[in-house]
Amino acid sequence: MKKYKDHYFKRAKKDNFAARSVYKLQEIDKRFKIFRKGQTVIDLGAAPGSWTQWASNKVGPNGRVLGVDLQDTETAFADNVVFLQSDVFSDAPELLAAMEPLVPFDLVISDMAPKTTGVKFADQANSLELCEKAFEIALKHLKEGGHFVVKNFEGPDTRSYIDSLRPHFSSVKVFKPKSSRAESKETFIVGLGFTDAKG
Repeated sequence: MKKYKDHYFKRAKKDNFAARSVYKLQEIDKRFKIFRKGQTVIDLGAAPGSWTQWASNKVGPNGRVLGVDLQDTETAFADNVVFLQSDVFSDAPELLAAMEPLVPFDLVISDMAPKTTGVKFADQANSLELCEKAFEIALKHLKEGGHFVVKNFEGPDTRSYIDSLRPHFSSVKVFKPKSSRAESKETFIVGLGFTDAKG
């Protein structure tokens, strides 16, 4: 397992990405084609910033990416990125000001995970709560036809969460990237073609 983990860790260093998790987003994009040039993207729980870096590359200089996390990061980003240390679920004035010129978003992505306790049931419940909050942001700020990607620790309530997304998207997929650790319970839920945009 350690050797497997090191492969992506070393590759991220070599490719100048902030973390190995970038390869998960890369695989999701390869499978579902969620990115295109000129998009506006919000990355929830963005630190240390590898997903924000990938999104920045994919949307190009005319696109815009807002990365938000409770933690700060020392990662350097391109000019099309704003990184904000803030609670993305709050109504903090600086967060609303950063979002205002970008909404509605073409893409809402979330690699957020709870602080794990080692108690499987608690970790799954906490993960699901983050998924639900991330979806609230998508419901509020996603553009018609936009996409939503959220990390989830699989548990007994995952199925009902997926079912709750279905009325709002053309299709909802579940995907486990090869770059996820084999023993990890994480999967990514991908909502394609948002059909419930406000206004």
